[in-house]
Amino acid sequence: MREMVLALKHGTGFAQLDWLAHRLAERCSAFAAPDLIIPMPLHASRLAERGFNQAAELARALRRHLPSPTKLALDLVVRDTDTPRLEGLRQKERLRAVRGAFRCRQPVTGLHVLVIDDVMTSGATLNELARTLKMSGAARVSNLVLARTLYQPKK
Repeated sequence: MREMVLALKHGTGFAQLDWLAHRLAERCSAFAAPDLIIPMPLHASRLAERGFNQAAELARALRRHLPSPTKLALDLVVRDTDTPRLEGLRQKERLRAVRGAFRCRQPVTGLHVLVIDDVMTSGATLNELARTLKMSGAARVSNLVLARTLYQPKK
């Protein structure tokens, strides 16, 4: 899985998107069907550097495996803050680094929003995005990721 996620991150794993999305779609049966799917947004500078958002590509592929009423919103949320890489930061530092990083362009009142990302480490970024969505009216936010790293806090 590590190699597949890294290939996706570096733009060489797009051929695996359908297979990965199918695996994620199988996990969606564990919770109520979402009203809306959004990818973890990248800051504009990171998007320009990379040329694509791997979470958006994954969300597009996942949408094809879910029931028709589920909408995909690729630009509903903006990442206004170019947060530093969180690697090596303590949990409190991670939470502080992503605080206020996101902005919803329109309300999501009463909706169940499914956030798609490739990897979760501490959960700080996903938690902040969920907080932003709930402040914009989301009734429920579910997170679905390809992989979870083992987070080892500094002592």
